Amino acid sequence: MTAARTGSVTPDLTIGVVGPHDLVERVMLMGHGPTPVPSRLVAAAYRDEQEAADKVVRLGSGVDVCLFASPVPYDFARKAGVLTMPATYVPLNGAALQGALLRASLDERFDPARVSIDVLGRAEVEEAYSEINLGTEQVHLREEAAGPGTLAAFHERLWRRGATTVAMTCVHATAERMEMAGVPTIRVRPTGAAIRSSLQTAALLGAHHRLEESQLVVVLVDVPTLRETPRRVTPRYWRDELKLALHRVLLQEAHRMNASVWPLDDHSYLVIATRGSVTTSTEGFRTPPFVERVREELGLAIEVGIGMGRTAHEAENHARAALARSQSSQRAQGFALDRDGRALVPAPRTPPRAQPQAKPKGLEILARLADKLGDQEQPLIVDAENAGKMLGVTPRTARRLLRTLVEEGLAWPLPPNRTPQPGRPRQLYRLIVEKLGPAKTT
Repeated sequence: MTAARTGSVTPDLTIGVVGPHDLVERVMLMGHGPTPVPSRLVAAAYRDEQEAADKVVRLGSGVDVCLFASPVPYDFARKAGVLTMPATYVPLNGAALQGALLRASLDERFDPARVSIDVLGRAEVEEAYSEINLGTEQVHLREEAAGPGTLAAFHERLWRRGATTVAMTCVHATAERMEMAGVPTIRVRPTGAAIRSSLQTAALLGAHHRLEESQLVVVLVDVPTLRETPRRVTPRYWRDELKLALHRVLLQEAHRMNASVWPLDDHSYLVIATRGSVTTSTEGFRTPPFVERVREELGLAIEVGIGMGRTAHEAENHARAALARSQSSQRAQGFALDRDGRALVPAPRTPPRAQPQAKPKGLEILARLADKLGDQEQPLIVDAENAGKMLGVTPRTARRLLRTLVEEGLAWPLPPNRTPQPGRPRQLYRLIVEKLGPAKTT
């Protein structure tokens, strides 16, 4: 059941309404009232409160906020850990409880002072009773939410002992069980005013979440390998090829995030995205974006800083500050700063992730080549002929071993070195000696 809403404020906001069929229908009708909430309502009705978590999962990312018809399904969904969006519920205290007490007082069989009540807190019950000048000495409470069977047993036991005259329950399935058992029952139902107020609250929560998700985020990606150093000067064509490959990977990842990528200089890139898309790709700012994909495909270690701000300039400054933290300190630091410049998640510069497991043979070959090339002017680049001489094997065997290194993520094939001479062009390989540890890369 879906109700299309009209209005000038966030007309595409979607509210998922979770609860028993009768209450969900009532909430949906309230959404069509004289002052409709500018949003679309999607019904997710159940027969048993324990189905609430499954209903939320089924709604998934199709809703901006969840509105539960009472605190009970909200509590079940919260404990199940399925609430990935803002959520609220229609309260059953105050006027709702007083309405149930009024219905009890109008029936001569019931004594409002001798009842059993579930789910509601003691303070809420005592406040409602004090406003109608009734004591709570003979009122029996079970404040903790539980399954319908457990709550029904609580009420039925008290009634059969003669301790109560009627059971007041906030749980739809519990009411059905007690009615079948012949226990006098009154359901605590939300008032119309409470439903309207909760709809407005849900709309505000959803709109705020939308604004927060659309907040501008700047991501800076820095590539230490592309920084020229006196010790290691790599060929220009290799640097250009590496930058193109890296740019391609960043573009592919940014496309999944609905983000844009621009090169800043020879060794860094600027990514513009929204907080919602970055949150998803970083598991809630727990792991930096791009790092794992670049390491797996190119064998490169990159550094990432994420910044948010009230303006694009402020967001970029925060991103630079986050990047500087990761570059200058080995202590646990947040790689993302919020718009106030505070770390969102205190995390190590590079989160602990398992490196791709390489076969010992591949690492041994890489170590031997790195040792042989240690005194060369270009220690990272080899071809099959040179590798064969250093390993004491034929060029054909060396070519096979270099392909093995590529498959294991220990080497990266560079574009063939084309020459005017006829014959097969030389295939060069960049050895990823970073995977041998710091001692081999310094």
